Amino acid sequence: MLQTPASFTPLLAPRDDAAPLTFLFHAGRLLVREADLALPDRDVLRGLGVDPLRMQPVGLLDGRYAEAGWTDVEAPLPAGHAWRGLRSLFGEFDEALLGVAARAAQLAEWARTHRFCGACGSGMLLAAGERCFKCAHCGHMAYPRISPAMMVLVRRGDQVLLAQHAQYTVKRFVPLAGFLEAGESVEEAVHREVFEEVGLRVHNLRYFGSQSWPFPHSLMIAFTADYLDGEIRVDPAEIVEARWFGPGDAWPERVPQVSISSMLVDAHRPPE
Repeated sequence: MLQTPASFTPLLAPRDDAAPLTFLFHAGRLLVREADLALPDRDVLRGLGVDPLRMQPVGLLDGRYAEAGWTDVEAPLPAGHAWRGLRSLFGEFDEALLGVAARAAQLAEWARTHRFCGACGSGMLLAAGERCFKCAHCGHMAYPRISPAMMVLVRRGDQVLLAQHAQYTVKRFVPLAGFLEAGESVEEAVHREVFEEVGLRVHNLRYFGSQSWPFPHSLMIAFTADYLDGEIRVDPAEIVEARWFGPGDAWPERVPQVSISSMLVDAHRPPE
């Protein structure tokens, strides 16, 4: 599963390092060397004119310093280098490095979008001792954005409910999911989203697990829930199709357990 490796230690302050792990992003894509997917070295960064002040400390991976930054300019790249979306690196990138890259992507995007104060428009500066930008003029503080989202697998006897989401680029049957609204608990969001998206009511919520998901800054919080009542009635703006899957049915194709969604489904998939 995409996650921060146990060998990683977060850092709030930058370190001098002659050969750091540099995660450089442009338009949400990571710069890598095509031959072996290695991260760019200092010579490549200098050639691209990357401002060192745009680099944010990420942490230590197996004792090696990692930093994250971004560039707004899509300058010509050195031969053998390319911008790659993180999703395209699933199954190709080193798993531990991919976990740190997911964290780095969120920190780079936070820094890119908080150069100026959202309250007064003045320049923002890094606050000492915490992951925070602070406005030098009005004192407004901005922490990395995290958007909590619930996910739920509804169970009815030996069946589970899966749906095709209208907004997903890949048309695959997956658990229901949705973002929390202001003032909601995660449990309240589960009940609301299930009723809004498929017209069902549920009970007996059970926590399954959570996962940071950097597209762009989500925290997925997964549950199971038991069917209570109602008939499937989809909201076409959210759901293309929803149906029950049980023993004897043709289940969705098994996919690598990169996301907590695939883990949730596989935990309830009938034996093959």
